[in-house]
Amino acid sequence: MAGSSHGHTPAAWTGVIIVFIGFCVSGAFIVRAQPVGFWAGMAVVALGGVVGWIMRSMGLGMPKENAAPVRPTAAATREPVAAES
Repeated sequence: MAGSSHGHTPAAWTGVIIVFIGFCVSGAFIVRAQPVGFWAGMAVVALGGVVGWIMRSMGLGMPKENAAPVRPTAAATREPVAAES
């Protein structure tokens, strides 16, 4: 996966870092039994996804022409069994 440069873009790094911070905030507030803080952390998680998407839209993500092409798979065909003499 490292050779395909999957996720090595500013948009991906920024989105993941923000989501990770939100995850840590939510986890800390779950331990402290404070639902408001948990939901604030979940809002940060959602914000991370939105920021990553916006940065990708601005051209800071992987260009579409560099993305791996999706090849359709050929349908499996059965060859007729030859009768033995």
